[in-house]
Amino acid sequence: MSDGRSFDDIVREARLRLLRMHYESGVGHLGGNLSALDILLCAYHQVLGPDDVFILSKGHAAGALYVTLSTKGLVTDDELRQFHKDGTLFSGHPPPSGIAAIPFATGSLGHGLSLASGMALGKKLKGEPGRVLCLTSDGEWNEGSCWEALAFLVTHRLDNLVLIVDANGLQGFGRTEDVLRLEPLAEKFAGFGLRTIEVDGHNHEALSRALRGGAGAVIARTIKGKGVSFMEDRMEWHYLPLKEAQYLQAVRELEGACATSSATRS
Repeated sequence: MSDGRSFDDIVREARLRLLRMHYESGVGHLGGNLSALDILLCAYHQVLGPDDVFILSKGHAAGALYVTLSTKGLVTDDELRQFHKDGTLFSGHPPPSGIAAIPFATGSLGHGLSLASGMALGKKLKGEPGRVLCLTSDGEWNEGSCWEALAFLVTHRLDNLVLIVDANGLQGFGRTEDVLRLEPLAEKFAGFGLRTIEVDGHNHEALSRALRGGAGAVIARTIKGKGVSFMEDRMEWHYLPLKEAQYLQAVRELEGACATSSATRS
């Protein structure tokens, strides 16, 4: 990185900043933010070009998006401190205007892929360069509008659109497969004629390679609450805010992981 930090350093700092932002604001939805953060950071640091657009369809991961934008200098730390405050642009879901890097308000689940498809079609019709990347949750595929958008993007051969699924296996009411069975999701996408690959959503090299590789859909297998032992793969962290003792434990765990990784590299 140009400032001397490695990408691993950026990821760890972003994870800590995300925890602090949510803790100071008393806001939940941390589990799905932590599952998505690696995807967002890889996209913004290793994949997106100047003509590309990113759409966060799983809008409840807005905190991870704001922190990622801050790692690129597109959002200031002072602005992050306004997260979820009264009158802020940095609300719990991406706002409709006011932040240049965010083209649409999202978070009413099932809408993001349709927006991304319209933008990708517009680029093709105008002969504009660049791709549109759209990140959905896995539970979001309970929405019929996602499947309509999928049929649309295949019908109109939108090869400038990459659909990404943050497949952490949990949603607001339980296991995704128990709420509404979706698997095998990759086979279903492929059945529409979309080139689909599955990847470890926390393996940065594999993620970046997949997002650059020309696939129409990337299913990123992730862990809800990634990096914090008491949050990992626990449904309640779809909702809960952090108490002080929990926040301090989470910071210790992440800083401990940081120290271990640094020692291994040296």
